[in-house]
Order: sequence, then structure tokens, then C-alpha cells
Amino acid sequence: MSIKVIKDKCTGCTLCVKVCPPDAITIVDKKAIIDLDKCTLCGACVDSCKFEAIVIEKQQTRCQNLKEYRGVWVFAEQKNGIIQSVVYELLGEGRHLADILNVKLAAVLLGSDVEKSCQELISRGADEVYVIDNPKLKDFLDEPYTNALVHLINKYKPEIFLAGATVIGRSLVSRVAVKLNTGLTADCTGFDIDRESRCLLQTRPAFGGNIMATIITRCNRPQMATVRHKVMKEAAVDKQRKGRLIKEDLGSELLNSRTSLLKFVADLTSKVNLAEADIIVSGGRGLKAPENFKLIEDLAKALGAAVGASRAAVDADWIPYSHQVGQTGRTVCPKIYIACGISGQIQHLVGMQSSDIIVAINKDADAPIMQVATYGIVADLFDILPVLTKKFREVLK
Repeated sequence: MSIKVIKDKCTGCTLCVKVCPPDAITIVDKKAIIDLDKCTLCGACVDSCKFEAIVIEKQQTRCQNLKEYRGVWVFAEQKNGIIQSVVYELLGEGRHLADILNVKLAAVLLGSDVEKSCQELISRGADEVYVIDNPKLKDFLDEPYTNALVHLINKYKPEIFLAGATVIGRSLVSRVAVKLNTGLTADCTGFDIDRESRCLLQTRPAFGGNIMATIITRCNRPQMATVRHKVMKEAAVDKQRKGRLIKEDLGSELLNSRTSLLKFVADLTSKVNLAEADIIVSGGRGLKAPENFKLIEDLAKALGAAVGASRAAVDADWIPYSHQVGQTGRTVCPKIYIACGISGQIQHLVGMQSSDIIVAINKDADAPIMQVATYGIVADLFDILPVLTKKFREVLK
């Protein structure tokens, strides 16, 4: 978009100056001058001008031939030949989207000696598996993996491409999206399909988790999105499913890389694995002080659970960041999630609302956390937590 002032209509009335949020407009010789470096194209000046002297011109976007693109693809991320669990979550959601669109669901598997994992992807819902099995793809490197995906997408033209919002996924699909000149929505928490346009409705938190935004890619394909681990349910296993294996081979020049992997060093600093925990007990601002997290730790120990926390508790330095649950922390999906003294702002809910059972302990019966809770306990946590801990110790002894 571009903005301009029609000099013949402008009277220098200053109405536009008063409403411009970034102070991008000045009056020179009774004419409005817009500083394009400051202008955000918000349109406030256009609405305020009584003389229609300011106009925003929208350039026409040339759409691709969308009818050429069909199918839902999932990037089957693997490490040392082991399919990552986020892939199964994507296949579950991808199956749902593919059924709505009446198209096939495919997985894309890149690596060395990975063909043996194809049936595993088919049993989780994939109709087809595109595989490039090459020793040069043994370790993840941006250039060869990007070239391989771009080649496959340009050849087979899927309309939707999903990947996990992992370290590898984020590094890879952003490069692919740029090369394909298409859109990419990061950290999605939900998907749907606009039946009329076949557009993917991509929902994600925005403005620090204060609102949920739905994003669409109207004119470019494929529609690309990443999803954080544990946001969606894994696809069920069906060992009887049949699918098609499509082997591709790339020229060695496309698989060359200017970088190489020297050594992999595992991170041993984090003692908390919230993403894999079956039970999580989390504390929030309602604990009032860092020493009160002992109440959370005692209950977690009695249940054999992991300890989580809200962003407010982490920001107050009551507990390390590795315990944070939420949009800016870890996304979890345990069998039981116990929220103690957590109000339930959207940023936190996004990270735990997929839990099988949610127990909320809060003095405020109208707290947002109560709206998603399976069981709500309206009580002072300082009264209820010691009682629960004592009872669980007796029962689980």
C-alpha cells in the first residue's frame, strides 16, 4: 500500500496532524506532508480529512493459480531416524483438514536410512509419504533440507504445509516460505477451513497472548504454519492402514551445504521436562511469595508430578523459567493439570488447555481458569493444598 496527499484538495486544516498516532504529518505552506518513514498506514488521517485530500492506494496482489494446489502435507521431523512426537500431533490435525478438503494427507520424510519409518507415518494417518533418503541428509542442515522441500513442493504442489515449531522446524520452514514467496504463520494453536475459499484459518495468540488472531493466506500457496509441541492431540495408531511410498532423488548439487555439523552437545542444564509429564502441579501469583512454592512442590512430590508455573511467578523470580507454562514458556498436555493460584490469562491457557483433566484451585469463582477447568475448587490454596497433599500421601503410600 502507499499513501499520498492530493495537493489541490488539501487546505492545511491540521485535522490529520491531530489524529496521526506516529506524528508522521506536518503542515508546510498550508499543505500536509507525510513522513513515509514514520507512517504506519493506519488510515486515521484518511478518515479525519473532510476534503478527501489523503488517499491510501492498495496495490493489486496477483494470485497464483490456486486450483493447481491440492493436498495437506506434514513435515515428518526425525532425529537419528526417530520420528518426533510433534509429527503425530500434526498428522492428527492434518487428517482432519484433509478430510474437510477431500484431499490426501501426506508426510514428507528427509534423512539418511529413514525409509524404514514410512509405515509408522502411514499408520498414523498419512495416505502418502514422500521420502528423500540420502547420506547428505543424515544431519539437519538448512541449505540441503530447504532445497529438498522446495523441490518437492514445486513439483507436487500441496495447498497446506504444516511443521512443528521446533528448533529445526522454525529454522527450516521460514526459509522454505521465503523461497516459495508464500505466507507462514508461527505457533498456531488451532486450524479450520473456510469451505468456500478453501483457505486455511490459522489461529494463534497475538499481542503477547492478549488476543487470538485468525490469519489466512489468500493468494499464495502452499499455506504454511508451525505448531508447538503438545498443543494438539496425537493421531491414533492403525497398523492396518495402507499408504503409498513416493521416493524422490535430488542431484548432489542441491544437497550440498556451505556448513557442516561438527558435534552435537546435549543440554543437560534443565531438570524439568514439562512437555512429557503426565501430571503437572502449577503455581501462580496467588502463592504470594517464592517460599510458598514449597506447597506446590510437596503436592507434586506426593503425586509424582512435575512443577509448573505461570509467567507472573517466573517474572517475579519465584521459580526458574524452565518451569513456565504458557505461550512464552512450555506448551503441555498432561493427563492431569492442577493450577493453584493462577487466574488463567489467555497466555497461560494456550499452553495447557489441551490437558485431559484440569483442576483449578482459586479463591475467585469467576477467574478465567475456571472456564476451562474440569474441576474447580473455590478455596484459599493455603488451606486446601496441605489437605490435598496429606490425603494423596495416605492414598498413594
